[in-house]
Amino acid sequence: MNRGIEPIETLCSQLARLPGIGSKSALRLAYHILDMPKSSAKELAAAISNACDKVHHCSICGNYTDVDPCRVCTDKTRSDDTICVVEDAKDVLAMEKMREFRGKYHVLGGVISPMDGIGPDDIRIKELIARVRQGGVKEIIIATNPNIEGEATSSYIARLLKPLGVRVTRIAHGIPIGGNIEYADEMTILKAMEGRREL
Repeated sequence: MNRGIEPIETLCSQLARLPGIGSKSALRLAYHILDMPKSSAKELAAAISNACDKVHHCSICGNYTDVDPCRVCTDKTRSDDTICVVEDAKDVLAMEKMREFRGKYHVLGGVISPMDGIGPDDIRIKELIARVRQGGVKEIIIATNPNIEGEATSSYIARLLKPLGVRVTRIAHGIPIGGNIEYADEMTILKAMEGRREL
């Protein structure tokens, strides 16, 4: 990195721990931070520290929040009978950009991945079951990613929930808007066919 300047090396090694940041990007970011006015760099450090101190997981849905329960869980205009299950808190943000879903969320905090040593007890499936058992939930929409782990997690959750008398649905997958069928793989085309609807 930058031999001999220990504070820069430490900053680079910490920045390189962020997802998608390699050693070169970490070095560029470190130099950018050092080139910033000292007040701006301190504001950045304070913002990181403040977020780490004040942001935590909602005790109901598991989303990031600075109040507990979070604003979505306490919003009386949202429906309690529909819960959208997502992998991570950032997925809630993506769903909210749509501005159409008016139910509540449940953040799993990951997916079942035996290769990575993550089983059903390592994510928030028990908490989801407990929410359904409290009553009032009519539909669970599973919105995990369309990969092997997401599909396995989706199937596992569906098997647990169906005996509880709740409707379990899965978001549709397939050809994206603006995409070309000729460039799509077989699984994408299969999912698009399975998710077809009447016009």
